[in-house]
Amino acid sequence: MKQILNVVTDRGSKYAVSGCPVENRADIDAALKDLKRNKKFAKATHNTWAAVLSDGTPLKGDDGESGAGLVIVRMLERAELTDHLIVVTRWYGGVKLGGDRFRRVQDCVAAYLDAHG
Repeated sequence: MKQILNVVTDRGSKYAVSGCPVENRADIDAALKDLKRNKKFAKATHNTWAAVLSDGTPLKGDDGESGAGLVIVRMLERAELTDHLIVVTRWYGGVKLGGDRFRRVQDCVAAYLDAHG
């Protein structure tokens, strides 16, 4: 799984983004399990994820960051990237970000797409 650490810091919250090719839900579950083998990611406040399968099926998980998975799905659809999992990880910094949290998720996905084409 490719990772970009310390993509964004906002009011104490730190963000990272990871991703890898997937073909089905089993691949997604295996990739998430693999990511969380790293204690740093296992202890993160949120590991929000999404993928759009080649048949057009969107899959997402908010992991407590309500609505963030849909943000990732929409960006994957716009980029026309299928069969690829993107995980945005947040370590909460003690200050609620409100709607800005969605901008930070977008920043992370954009950084991943830029770095990994």
